Amino acid sequence: MQIETLWIVSAAVLLALELWAINRVRKSAGNASNKGVWMVLIVFVPLIGLVLWALAGPKHVAQA
Repeated sequence: MQIETLWIVSAAVLLALELWAINRVRKSAGNASNKGVWMVLIVFVPLIGLVLWALAGPKHVAQA
């Protein structure tokens, strides 16, 4: 596998994880300012933001 392919696959997986995490943050119970901070952190610092969210982010998802 060429290195370019590896980077493309890694970027696609990271993007999919970001979208999933943002959706989970959006649906979580909590105030809007905390959700906004988590979304900004996930979008602008992708890898670190995802790790921090997984460790300390909102755990409960409100049922629709």
